Amino acid sequence: MKITTKEVRDITAILDDIVKDYKENSPKKERDWRTYEQRVAMRLKTAFRELKPLVHESVSSINFAKGETRGAKPCLTVEQKVLSVLMKHIIGKSNRNMAAMFAVFSLLSDIDVSYKTVERFYSDPAVIAVLHNLHILLLKKKGISSAECSGDGTGYSLSIKVNYESEAQKLKDKIKTGEEQNHKKRLFIYSFNLMDIKTRMYIAVGTSFRSEKEAYNYAIQMAKEQGIDINSMRLDKYYSNQSDEEFLRKTFKEITLYLIPKSNATIGGTWEWKRMLHDFAKDTTGYLEEYFQRNQSESGIAEDKKRVGWKLGQKRPDRVETANFLTMVWHNLYWLG
Repeated sequence: MKITTKEVRDITAILDDIVKDYKENSPKKERDWRTYEQRVAMRLKTAFRELKPLVHESVSSINFAKGETRGAKPCLTVEQKVLSVLMKHIIGKSNRNMAAMFAVFSLLSDIDVSYKTVERFYSDPAVIAVLHNLHILLLKKKGISSAECSGDGTGYSLSIKVNYESEAQKLKDKIKTGEEQNHKKRLFIYSFNLMDIKTRMYIAVGTSFRSEKEAYNYAIQMAKEQGIDINSMRLDKYYSNQSDEEFLRKTFKEITLYLIPKSNATIGGTWEWKRMLHDFAKDTTGYLEEYFQRNQSESGIAEDKKRVGWKLGQKRPDRVETANFLTMVWHNLYWLG
């Protein structure tokens, strides 16, 4: 296996042309809208049919110890609390409208409480524990014990007056010009999702108020703690540094990486790094075919924002994290069928 830094840099120098040619010779398959709508309808039916049984199973597997007994007795069970936050997240109504709609939901779920009560469920330790149990249960139901992964980051606004993409661009521009940042309030949060490209199910999610990289690190940590074997990973060029490659190989043994080298990449480094650059330079088209499966992560995020919107509707950090986790849960519920 021989590869030189010059060979790698020669390829990266004309990579835009290679990618353009690759996309022209790999046209997208036209979508059969009739079968597509049928599949979407089937997934919707499966998600809502399985919701209550899955939540019940997630709650049943946890033994909740009784704590403080003073104060008003909770009017809802843990199972009802979890169903409340799940329904609120998917409906995404304003405070006043949501409070009114719970009267309607009570006909189906026996839940009839104020919006503020439901909002407090976002920071309830029991609710958070059940949601994590539900996530693990969904992956088991889908039979995921190992994954071929892709990952992508995005952001969600914390105010209806703020659009994530425009504010993120303003922030990047200020960093480039060296302007000081003095935000009195957090405007948006970063989110990073790891997806199994075979099932389109999310393996893990990370949330951060600071940076996409921090959200990415949290997602990687979550994936590792779940014990799912990550066989391969596809990430955008931002994560194409040797330090990122070494971090992933240290975290997940025997992982195959599909990263696009930067223009200043060198072959200096580990044997695995050299092998990745060799595969990239010697069979660029085949390498891109694997790498561009990462597009599923991009389409998954677009799908999420169409489903639940681009605003999380929470302000407290712990509740924001729960809201972002709910987006992942609903995504996986929709892809369960």
